Order: sequence, then C-alpha cells, then structure tokens
Amino acid sequence: MRGMGGMGGMGGLMAQAQKMQAKLAKVQEEIAQMEIEGEAGSGAVKVVISGKHECRRVTIDPKTVDPDDIEMLEDLVTLAFNDAVTKLSAVSEARMRQAVPLPPGMKMPF
Repeated sequence: MRGMGGMGGMGGLMAQAQKMQAKLAKVQEEIAQMEIEGEAGSGAVKVVISGKHECRRVTIDPKTVDPDDIEMLEDLVTLAFNDAVTKLSAVSEARMRQAVPLPPGMKMPF
C-alpha cells in the first residue's frame, strides 16, 4: 500500500495550486484597478489607461494642436497610448512575478 502515500502529496499540490490561483486572481484584480499614464512629445500628449487596457483620459497641450498638421497630433496620441501599454505590461509582469515567483527565464503564460 505504498502507493497510497503519494495521494497525500497530490492533495498538497492541489491545495498549493488553489492558493496560487487565488493569489493570481487577487493580483489580476489589483492590476485591473490600476491607472497607467503614457506620454509622448515630452508630455505634450498624455494618455491614461486602466489595467484592462481601457482608455480613461487623453490630455493634449493646446500648443501641440496645429490644424495644418493633424497627422503629427494623431501620431503623438498613438505613441502616448503605446507608451502606457508598455508600462502596464511591465508593471503587470512585475506584480505577477511577486505573487508567483518563477524560475529565471520562464515567462508568464498570460
């Protein structure tokens, strides 16, 4: 009946997995509530997004608005949004790694 001892180990692994899953869910909820600001043009355009990648605010310095060069303004808004997304990804990954440490080189699957 040696094989039965392995079942306790399996139950322990399941309990550990459930704890880890609960930790991850909590961290994911915290990330969803965050607001991250990206900017472009030395702060001329700022975009704030939520942890769910929803745009919350766009701020444009009036001096940046040139009716003859709308394309530049569109580019700055795009760059500011992408900056916010990049920052959010870095913060999310750091928070997840704190919650669930992984061996070096392993990436989070989400």
